[in-house]
Amino acid sequence: MSKKRKRLRPVVISLITVSLLAGVWFVSHRQPDDGKKPHNGIMAVTVAPVTAKDVVLDLTALGTVTSNHTVTVRSRVDGQLDKVMFEEGQTVRQGQLLAQIDPRPFQAQLTQAEGQLLRDQALLQNARLDLERYRQLLAQNSIAKQQVDTQEALVRQYQGTVKVDHGAVDNARLQLGYSRISAPVSGRVGLRQVDPGNIVHASDTNGLVVITQVQPINVVFAVPETQLTALLEAYRQNPALKVEARNRDNSAKLAEGRLLTVDNQLNTSTGTVSLKARFANADQALFPNQFVNVRLQLGVQQQAPVIPAVAVQQGRGGSYVYAVNRDQKTVSVRQIKTGATQNDDVVVSAGLKPGERVVVDGVDKLREGAKIRVIDPASLDGKAGGKGRHGKRAASAGAAHAASASAN
Repeated sequence: MSKKRKRLRPVVISLITVSLLAGVWFVSHRQPDDGKKPHNGIMAVTVAPVTAKDVVLDLTALGTVTSNHTVTVRSRVDGQLDKVMFEEGQTVRQGQLLAQIDPRPFQAQLTQAEGQLLRDQALLQNARLDLERYRQLLAQNSIAKQQVDTQEALVRQYQGTVKVDHGAVDNARLQLGYSRISAPVSGRVGLRQVDPGNIVHASDTNGLVVITQVQPINVVFAVPETQLTALLEAYRQNPALKVEARNRDNSAKLAEGRLLTVDNQLNTSTGTVSLKARFANADQALFPNQFVNVRLQLGVQQQAPVIPAVAVQQGRGGSYVYAVNRDQKTVSVRQIKTGATQNDDVVVSAGLKPGERVVVDGVDKLREGAKIRVIDPASLDGKAGGKGRHGKRAASAGAAHAASASAN
């Protein structure tokens, strides 16, 4: 008899252990009562009040950062590049000397032009003196008038020659000035395209370097035609509307500026109108050709009725909500008109008044006139969490007891 009991004892212990583990699993996986199940046809819902608050009206769009001036610095004469007076990435001022081309050929041309001018001026002076003598002789009837006329024509010829020489001198001096290459605008220089010692030409496509103005800087963006009326109304009231530039994931504000202008026509292919905003960009947070998210603030709507966006439902008749009736026990379908959105809230332009309440959770099975029971989601979460923690602690205690029994 004792041998038979010894054989059955492991089997009994195993059965007891399996039963305890099954009980632990059932307790840990049992769905807690969240209080939202219908009881006698009454739906448990959570509600939110219609509140009145100031709402910032804004438009959002994707924009591109553009420089106010982007200039490719090129040589205006041909010659050997002697010196480069800038560092790549440096910020330069308008008129600052950037490079020097060998000036000797241009200085020689200027010297030749000045010499030709002096020669022709001397000829002109001599022709004028001869003309004065001929006029005196003509007055004495000592020479023919034809000779005086010829001398007058020669003087005018030399006058033209001297004028051409002046132009040649000015041109030679201008070419000599072009050998000194200065910054046409203020901005940040890019990568150098030519090294000193190379022969540069006025026809070179790449030029020496590109200067991009980054302070101030612009952002170009487009808004849909449907928002054009509100935009123009706000623009007429305040031409310097506030504009924010944010990073690609909209997590941080990069810069703040003002609206510069609205384009003069719609783009019919896209149905949008282009806008340009200007930013001081003192910290150079905006970079040319960078994509940014733009937020254009049209103004503030004072004390607008606001509800959570999750309360708004869409149907054939447009937007609607389930509004709690005065008896606080039933709901009714209320057609509304929505306006601007701000974070998780939406403005109700018609259909609701501040102080009313709308259903935000539990709308799936609601109908017109449905009976409801308003619950507090915070208390339910705490209750369910407490049950879960207590259940887990009880299950852990049961498992520990089972392990102790098995060991004995």
